[in-house]
Amino acid sequence: MTARLVMVLLAVFAVSRAGGANGFDPKMAGFTVSLYGASSPYRDTAAFVLPGATTTLEVTGGPAGKYSLTTKNGIAIQRAVRRWRYTAPTRPGLYKLKVDGPSGTESIDIHLFVMVPASRVAGGQLNGYVIGNYPAPVPNVSSRYAPPKGFVEVTKDNQDTHVSPHFRLKQFVCRQEPEKAFPKYVVLEQRLILKLEAILEHVNRLGFPADTLHVMSAYRTPSYNAAIGDVKYSMHQWGRAADIYVDPKDNDQMADLTRDGRIDLDDARFLYDRIDEQFASAPLSKLEGGLGFYPATVAHPPFVHVDVRGTRARWKG
Repeated sequence: MTARLVMVLLAVFAVSRAGGANGFDPKMAGFTVSLYGASSPYRDTAAFVLPGATTTLEVTGGPAGKYSLTTKNGIAIQRAVRRWRYTAPTRPGLYKLKVDGPSGTESIDIHLFVMVPASRVAGGQLNGYVIGNYPAPVPNVSSRYAPPKGFVEVTKDNQDTHVSPHFRLKQFVCRQEPEKAFPKYVVLEQRLILKLEAILEHVNRLGFPADTLHVMSAYRTPSYNAAIGDVKYSMHQWGRAADIYVDPKDNDQMADLTRDGRIDLDDARFLYDRIDEQFASAPLSKLEGGLGFYPATVAHPPFVHVDVRGTRARWKG
């Protein structure tokens, strides 16, 4: 995610920051923080890194003045007024960094997840959690299919951590059994989180107040992905996809988006069409990816698949 795109997001959501759509607050700061190849303007943001990884943490946009970085973990060395050299802790876990703006009223909390290196996976398992085996990368195809370098450890204590203002870590965990056992492990790309935040803001702007989107399925281990019969190279396995629906009442049911008194495939198609329109514009098209809609079954309501594969793909399930 480039800093330029994030600045565009700030401009797109300027109206919401000033008053909100139906009272919805996207919870953006007036500046952007970039680190470990990702950028975000949200007051709650996440970064996913390997132990001991070193990067440049930089502030862009926002008013002139002094910006400060505070953390009790890792090593931060200031290089310029808005730039630090940061080295992550060597031990996997959840850590916190905070960047304060010059006004003293706006800040960004960075939830830093130091991942467990993929090299610790043995026999398709990580600390007893079944991962399975990633499919071999396709020759002469983008490196997007390379196996993940690490996994975020999800525990009972950190599962409610915000990865953005309106989404929590637990929403992205694989649905495989045993669901109540810990630790679990997840792969999650920040670009997907940014896309979901953008969709949520748009849904509220359309007149459907919701605090979050219902994430029916996000990360899938290769083992689980094979068990449910999904395609071999599903983006879910790389933390780049989510199956979602609008559920304002939090009752595991799609909202009647078409307002026709029924909840059916037309509601999923409505959401699909609005997302397709939203990301067709030049700024947000940088979050382009796959988009599909699916009917209800006895197990779930109608839903929409979104991903950030980097190329356009459209289908009906």
